[in-house]
Amino acid sequence: MLNEVNLEQRLATLEQTVAELKRRVIDAPASSNWLEKVIGSISDEPAFLEALEYGRLLRHADIFTDETGEQL
Repeated sequence: MLNEVNLEQRLATLEQTVAELKRRVIDAPASSNWLEKVIGSISDEPAFLEALEYGRLLRHADIFTDETGEQL
């Protein structure tokens, strides 16, 4: 009996959460271009800046190598 009550409470909470998420999606303003939302969102992350530098170095290198340093 206790498990049924617990399950019913969890289900009710889940249903409320799903309803809230649906409401947020419906009420959210639609962007004409999804890309505008993400452009620049990681531009100041150290890992992103490191990846940009790594790409720049590869583009300007005479010999391309993989992560282990072996020539491709």
